[in-house]
Amino acid sequence: MIKWKDYSVIATGDYEKLERWGDVILLRPDPQVLWHWSQDRQALPRPHAHYHRSATGGGSWEYLSTIPEEWTVSWGELTFMVKPMGFKHTGLFPEQAVNWQKMIELIKGANRPISVLNLFGYTGGATVACAYAGASVCHVDSAKNMVERAGLNVKLSNLMDRTVRYIVEDCKKYVIREIKRGHKYDAIIMDPPSYGRGANGEIWKIEDDLFDFVCLCRQVLSDKPLFVLINSYTTGLQPTVIANLLMLALAGIKGNVSSYEVGLPTEEGITLPCGCSAIFIGE
Repeated sequence: MIKWKDYSVIATGDYEKLERWGDVILLRPDPQVLWHWSQDRQALPRPHAHYHRSATGGGSWEYLSTIPEEWTVSWGELTFMVKPMGFKHTGLFPEQAVNWQKMIELIKGANRPISVLNLFGYTGGATVACAYAGASVCHVDSAKNMVERAGLNVKLSNLMDRTVRYIVEDCKKYVIREIKRGHKYDAIIMDPPSYGRGANGEIWKIEDDLFDFVCLCRQVLSDKPLFVLINSYTTGLQPTVIANLLMLALAGIKGNVSSYEVGLPTEEGITLPCGCSAIFIGE
């Protein structure tokens, strides 16, 4: 497993995590951190920026030192641009490296051309990993600025010669269009939000809509699917739930489903939980 060199969780406590992003130290909220700090706060590195949650929702960054507007971090041969963004985000989820590694191994081991559909693709961590492994990728997200950032990450990783299509569109609408066009994919990745509202007022609730959406996506799977991977950050949605959903939605297709909690090791010697994933691997 490739390990992060430019990222680490230094310490955790009182609903916050102290992280190293290259040369920049960030202090961000984390609702899973129900324990107190195990180390003296004064002995820990001082953060350059601290994200404070608002009691009315959202929040804002407090800058305690001068930092770049944006900077890069690398994982293996892949490079990503990060920056303090709204809702405590940085434009990258380092815990997803476990899934990037899995996808890279599957694509490289397939010994055939692989086409990947990355839905809710955000800034393209999975897109970069799959392109690096040699797959052609269709990256779909409804936010134009996130899709543009995915293109930047592909460029930063020197993968401009790979086949990547960038689509700014509602994921469900795009899948329906692909079904009508008869397009097929060997692998599908999705990281759906817990809740979302479309441009025309459409409501997405993961508990109500995910199963039907996966059933819909089944129609764009090729006759020999390599994998389908679902990741979720929705609190309370257990890995087994995602696994069951995959098994039922893809019933009749030969393969195996596994699920697992996604987490990050910390320098204090614990694992910080960061959601869950389930993957179907075709036979």
